[in-house]
Amino acid sequence: MSLGVLVSSPASAPPTTEAPELDPRTRRMLEAPLAPLLLRMAAPNILIMVAQASAGLIETWFVGRLGTDALAGMALVFPVVMLMQMTSAGAMGGAIASAIARALGRRDRAQAESLAWAGVWIAVAFGIFFTLALWWGGAALYRSMGGEGASLQAALTYSHVVFGAAVLVWLFNALSAVVRGTGNMALPAQVTTVGTVLLLPLSPLLIFGWGPVPAMGIAGGALALVLYYLGGTLALWTYLRSPHSLLRLTRQGLQWRRALFGSILSVGLAAAVSTLATNLTIGIATGLVGHFGPAAIAGYGTASRLEYILVPLVFGLGAPLVTLVGTCLGAGDRDRAMRATWIGAGVAFALTETIGLIAALFPHAWLGLFGSDPAMLETGAQYLRIVGPVYGFFGIGLALYFASQGAGKLAWPVGGNVARLLVAGVGGWWSLQSGGTLSQVFAAQAVALVVYGSMNALAVAGGVWFGRLSWTWPGIRRG
Repeated sequence: MSLGVLVSSPASAPPTTEAPELDPRTRRMLEAPLAPLLLRMAAPNILIMVAQASAGLIETWFVGRLGTDALAGMALVFPVVMLMQMTSAGAMGGAIASAIARALGRRDRAQAESLAWAGVWIAVAFGIFFTLALWWGGAALYRSMGGEGASLQAALTYSHVVFGAAVLVWLFNALSAVVRGTGNMALPAQVTTVGTVLLLPLSPLLIFGWGPVPAMGIAGGALALVLYYLGGTLALWTYLRSPHSLLRLTRQGLQWRRALFGSILSVGLAAAVSTLATNLTIGIATGLVGHFGPAAIAGYGTASRLEYILVPLVFGLGAPLVTLVGTCLGAGDRDRAMRATWIGAGVAFALTETIGLIAALFPHAWLGLFGSDPAMLETGAQYLRIVGPVYGFFGIGLALYFASQGAGKLAWPVGGNVARLLVAGVGGWWSLQSGGTLSQVFAAQAVALVVYGSMNALAVAGGVWFGRLSWTWPGIRRG
């Protein structure tokens, strides 16, 4: 080779630009062994779920000391608070984490920071919506749920304080999602855990009063919860403004581009429909079971609480799955995204199926925690024996829903949840119309769970993330 060639070659080559260096946390999601990585990322999220559940139990226990009316009032508000929590943390929070993870996988940190700002403003807008809706319509809603007299007044007192600060709940969950989208699962867990520890003395202090602090009753319990979210929001905001964060909420990242909001809302709103369908399924089932009397309602309601426990358990796996899948797809590594998906789905199936089988074999171990009425125990045991053995399908369907959030493709998981709603509702209604038994109503719910899990699994395996449904099983070809 001549000297002339050596000299001219660099000049004739096209200019190249080096891709931004990957953050070590992002690189770990793209290169570390998947199963140990997923389990390590899941552990803090499970801690979050335990801490948040503990916060609710702590507050309920103290409010219960005020009497039956206060406890009934809080019970009226609880489902609406849970809907807001599931929508802000699971549906819209998952969409925020997914969008940020995909941007970081593409090594586009600037867009990830702009997406974080978009998530913040979406949270503010939804928080204001919940405040206005519950301030104006709360009384009618709680009356329709059976509230009256002192219990209705207690519900309104609690509701006005909590939903008056709905923006804080939404911001807390949005900022947690931003941090999770970077692969940092530990910080939201630490903030939540510290907040729960501080809530333990704060709730009784504000409810019952002490020294110069006046007793506020049920309003004090609501205020303690608001302060919990305020402290958590400030802690997360401070972190995201500091140099320790992979993403920083600086003025430079604040943009008002429709595409930024659209990438979050397109996934978040679809996820909200799925969340609503899940709660509606249980609500319709409760109405169907109600035809068999109050004891049947009590038994079904007690037994089906187990499903609500499975949701945060799978969320512990699902939150890191959102980030892993989003990061891998953003980096163009479809195979790794699919392998992470099936590992997470397999673990979720194993956990939920094990719990379901134990509940089916020993139903009174769960039911006995809530009461000893023979009719309640009989109905609850019947439900667990029929539906418990297929809880694994609920677990795999929910895990694939979270993975699909990471991929930004939620049409099939939402369809699966709607199909579950239709099978459980129509099947249960048909059994009642044809003079069927309570076991047939429960059988319809079991079939609905099988349909939900199977539909999600077949869709993801069939490649709906990458185009039209086919049976090429993308990402499974490599070991």
